[in-house]
Amino acid sequence: MSLDFTQSFSSNFWITARGNFTYAESKFEIVEEPQYKEKNLSRVGLPLSQTWGYIAERLFIDQNDVANSPVQNFGLYEAGDIKYKDVNGDGQITTLDRVPIGFPTDPEIIYGLGFSTGFKRFDFSCFFQGSAYSSFWINSDGSTAPYLNGQQMLKAYADSHWSEDNRNIYSLWPRLSTTLNSNNNQVSTWFMRDGSFLRLKSVEFGYSLPKKLIQKVKLNDTRVYFSGTNLATWSKFKLWDVEMGSNGLGYPIQQVYNFGIQLIF
Repeated sequence: MSLDFTQSFSSNFWITARGNFTYAESKFEIVEEPQYKEKNLSRVGLPLSQTWGYIAERLFIDQNDVANSPVQNFGLYEAGDIKYKDVNGDGQITTLDRVPIGFPTDPEIIYGLGFSTGFKRFDFSCFFQGSAYSSFWINSDGSTAPYLNGQQMLKAYADSHWSEDNRNIYSLWPRLSTTLNSNNNQVSTWFMRDGSFLRLKSVEFGYSLPKKLIQKVKLNDTRVYFSGTNLATWSKFKLWDVEMGSNGLGYPIQQVYNFGIQLIF
């Protein structure tokens, strides 16, 4: 859907606006897959970019909690590691306990809104863009994982991770380790994040100099302006720019500011 609006209130005041909204979903109707007894493993009826993973309940409180919980078949684990839900109730956590989690990785909603207006010699324009109904996962096996491959620790992880001194079972990061922890590296709801956002993509403000002034230097028109891109973002995710997804320490999306002058001879 796209909507356009144009209105001239007078020779000195005008406005134009445009908005667009796209909703697109997908689903598997027929899939060449095993005849699963567990309906949670079938892709039929679900989006093409749907992710399967484990439901993370919390972190293990202590070794007694580990000993009295279903066995997790992902290597060694201990207090402070992620505790997963036994979906099928067989007393162990295996690939049969995976379920569809989160929204598709491809946004189902894309939208934008922009307008331009002018009053006498001043003009102003801006554009917003956004997306919704998508999920991404913090990369727990690299990228931002503390200590792995010489990686430094982000302040957010330093402020909220499980330790013997801080046994917070809902910390942002589980028990720290200098090696890859297979148990904590499983795709799960623990590192799942909402990819929705609204961004102020661009703004421009301009002023056209009076004709009497510029004609003296034989110019037909002169306009000075300020513009900026990627000026603000609204999102539930706060660790880094949400459009970077799991690549939190990659090259960031840049804010750009420009001052300029347009001369027409």
